[in-house]
Amino acid sequence: MLKQYFVSSAAAATVALVFLGGSAQALAGEEWRWSHQEGWSGDSNHDVQVQGETHDSSWMSDLNFGLGLGTDGSSDLPLLLADASEIAAAEAEPKSAECAAFEKDIDANLGDVLRAGCEPTLAQMSALMDNPLGNVAMFFNQFDLYQMENPAFDDKEKNQWMYTGILQFPKRLSDDWNLINRIVLTVPSVPLDQDKIDDFNLPADPGIPPGGGPIQEPPGPVAPVDLFSGRTTGLGDSYYVGLFSPYEGIKHENGATSVWGAGFDLGVPTATEDILGSGKWSAGPAGLFAYLGPKWKLGALVQHYWDFAGDDDQADVNLTNLQYLYYYSLDETTSIGAMPNIIANWELSGGDRFTVPIGIGINKTIQFGKVPVRFGIEYHYSVIQPDDTVGADWDLRFYFAPAAPSALFGWMQ
Repeated sequence: MLKQYFVSSAAAATVALVFLGGSAQALAGEEWRWSHQEGWSGDSNHDVQVQGETHDSSWMSDLNFGLGLGTDGSSDLPLLLADASEIAAAEAEPKSAECAAFEKDIDANLGDVLRAGCEPTLAQMSALMDNPLGNVAMFFNQFDLYQMENPAFDDKEKNQWMYTGILQFPKRLSDDWNLINRIVLTVPSVPLDQDKIDDFNLPADPGIPPGGGPIQEPPGPVAPVDLFSGRTTGLGDSYYVGLFSPYEGIKHENGATSVWGAGFDLGVPTATEDILGSGKWSAGPAGLFAYLGPKWKLGALVQHYWDFAGDDDQADVNLTNLQYLYYYSLDETTSIGAMPNIIANWELSGGDRFTVPIGIGINKTIQFGKVPVRFGIEYHYSVIQPDDTVGADWDLRFYFAPAAPSALFGWMQ
């Protein structure tokens, strides 16, 4: 089953990388046509001349996420090896005064940087990735290992795995507003046997809650059978979150920026087994606020889900998922902190309603060729968890996220 879990996760990651790579590829052609109309000229694979000056445009054409995508729309796999002498010669070329000035400004507008023919620095990309509502396209690949506890059977413990793929990208609506889009796919592997649960004929099956997280038991009497038996793996529910956000954040005197967004979420019952999802169509409000200081980054994304259609045999959905974040920057590309998820299942009562974790971890942004990728690992411990139903004791989370400035994608502008 674990083999199936990792194969499913890898397939989801590959699809999204092809999506981003193909979009970046398409943009290479779109940017060239736009540039030509503005009076630019040159080879789109090498240099572009702007007002008599030659600028390197290879940064844009090299953004292919390791897929070997050429600027003519072709795909050459396996990857072609670049000529080392050409790379060395390119690196030896002196930078223009404009590019040197951009490099010194970690908060520089990366659209302006790219239009000037310059390359964003790793520190600039890392700062952009710190902004949960930033003008950046990212693909989060998140792997969670939950230790689940069943208090009804002598606190028996089993592990739940979950892969979560989050494709996030902005769409500019006007000079002042963006729509931040988050498309979420889940692949859970839970320590429950769907056939055993079907044979017992429970009033409603346990399931993964909207937004992901540890499995939740439905309200009602505790099942007189040990649910921790066997394993079920497959595709879980899918989600969309749309947040309307000002194009520019609120600047503070200390150099910090505050950003906010408000919108909605939608849950789609795509799970391949009942216990891998909620079995319901659900929707509700969503909002995000973040304070991005020189050292501290603090914020929260809150989502609420109510069901409005779906399987009548499954439990009703009335659930809040609050992901809060706190990070402290050790340097321009390294931070410590965490972003745990608080679950409030309003269908349950008393001490079974809340799961409240705290955590600590570290992340670092590393450059792979021209693509910045953030790696992180976190440990979350549930200081509050359900008293009488199945709940998560702790969660070990690993994630990696490649990113690219949204200015590279014409359709995002």
